Amino acid sequence: MSTPSVEQITAALATVNDPEIKRPITDLNMVDSITVAESGEVAVTVLLTVAGCPLKETITRDVTAAVTAVAGVTGVDLTLGVMTPEQRAGLKEVLSGGKAEREIPFAQPGSLTKVYAIASGKGGVGKSSVTVNLALAMAKQGLKVGIVDADIYGHSVPAMLGVADARPTQVDDLIMPVPTPSGVSVISIGMLKPRRDQVVAWRGPMLDRALVQMLSDVYWGDLDVLLLDLPPGTGDVAISLGQHLPNAEVVVVTTPQEAAAEVAERAGTMASMMHQRVVGVVENMSFLTLPDGSTMEVFGSGGGDRVAETLSQRFGYDVRVLGRIPLDPSLREGGDAGKPIVDSDPTAAAALELVKIAEGLSGRGRGLAGMQLGLTPSSKF
Repeated sequence: MSTPSVEQITAALATVNDPEIKRPITDLNMVDSITVAESGEVAVTVLLTVAGCPLKETITRDVTAAVTAVAGVTGVDLTLGVMTPEQRAGLKEVLSGGKAEREIPFAQPGSLTKVYAIASGKGGVGKSSVTVNLALAMAKQGLKVGIVDADIYGHSVPAMLGVADARPTQVDDLIMPVPTPSGVSVISIGMLKPRRDQVVAWRGPMLDRALVQMLSDVYWGDLDVLLLDLPPGTGDVAISLGQHLPNAEVVVVTTPQEAAAEVAERAGTMASMMHQRVVGVVENMSFLTLPDGSTMEVFGSGGGDRVAETLSQRFGYDVRVLGRIPLDPSLREGGDAGKPIVDSDPTAAAALELVKIAEGLSGRGRGLAGMQLGLTPSSKF
């Protein structure tokens, strides 16, 4: 059997993606050296972005598997090094596209990422659970999905995804979103705090800066869908979102009860005031299925329909109910355990309804709200 060439080894390494950046390690200049002995033994040195890279075991496994698969390779000797400050600066330039100042990529006219803000009028309606499960359902469709946990005070998304104690890797001042086993990438203010139990007590300007940082200082790569879990109500973050991401479309989450529906209408109206389109309403905790097969409307009925009807009348376009998610203990248990129901119990009625909602959203074309169409009048009439 012939000895493999350096070119063959390089081609194999080009199939290995950095697990955080989601791009080939060869493109990121992470492959420092390749040596091939006549015996077929291959020595490879790969440079990690930082010494404490949390996913170095994944890189070790993937690199070893890729090189071993090349014909003629008899063994792999992998060495993991660390980038110098100059090399990290070069990586940062590659990721930022050579731009000196970072910008929010999803707000650019050419962005093809669908941005959905999940909003509610009040807390306790299951908005974060809906966000997390929609993200996982979309990822199961083969989409690249990211979540921004924009609920600065009540950040719960990392725990629901099973990465509550994870911390993002930084390349200088560029932040990598935290990957999850489901393939969804996530960033949360909870991941940027020194301690998990530290309280966030910020006012308007700081909240705005936090949102901008999670959108512009984070390397998201090429996403198909970005979901933002907004804090309840119509406060600073909702206003900042409208200013920085006018193209974001809003999904309003409510429960059937009157008290939740009334304030949910305000959340939808706020989105319209910020020139964002409300794409639909999700009614959570719609009913409870009893052991005998009958259903009980624990929180009343009609809330989702009321919100959709009211917003349709106010906006002059159709706002429909996207789905009605039943009250299911598995939905709560999955969130507490860091295993959302669409993964842990995919045949449950709540999981099936969430998948249906996700399919409806991912199948939509991107709206024109907030987009610059590049049209210039050629003359005056």
